[in-house]
Amino acid sequence: MSQSSEDKKSAKHKASMKKQKEKVDASIDAADIERGVVILLTGDGKGKSSSAFGMVLRALGYGYKVGITQFIKGEQLSGEEIFIKEKHPEVSFYQMGTGFTWNTQDRSGDIEAAKRTWDFAQRQLENPDLHLVVLDEVTYMLAYKYLDEQAVLDAIRNRPPEQSVVLTGRGGGSAIRELADTVSEINDVKHAFRAGVKARRGVDY
Repeated sequence: MSQSSEDKKSAKHKASMKKQKEKVDASIDAADIERGVVILLTGDGKGKSSSAFGMVLRALGYGYKVGITQFIKGEQLSGEEIFIKEKHPEVSFYQMGTGFTWNTQDRSGDIEAAKRTWDFAQRQLENPDLHLVVLDEVTYMLAYKYLDEQAVLDAIRNRPPEQSVVLTGRGGGSAIRELADTVSEINDVKHAFRAGVKARRGVDY
């Protein structure tokens, strides 16, 4: 009795998924190094900071300690700031508080604020109790040369071995990409703002 078309499709699908599972299982078995990682979320698309805060929630869900330093942002309250400060006051959270550099238009003032913020971030990177550290928008500080690139790279490289770090922002140079274990680039294909749609509370901020 010949197989029906659906039976053939099911058999082909099963064989394909079996082969895929074998590849996935082999990759999992090959990954035997246990250490923290550096993740760079970059590109001109929306969602870099949102992705980083998704990892914050994931870490908190496991009961891990988290540190967050936000460069640039801070003038306007964001949903993540409200949530973390109200629901998770144990999180080490610091914001530069000057807002966007194109708003301040004060290079020397921005540099001083960046250095103060970096001092806090550096202490987070030295803290072995922190399982995850997020340096939100830090790449701008490197692109604008507000911070010493080598000092930032060294602090990330010399952090406690079990600590993972998430870096977000556009640009930042090739050295930060080379240092990162994982680099994800979010591309801007389409954005409602360019069509005149206002930023939405709870979605965009």
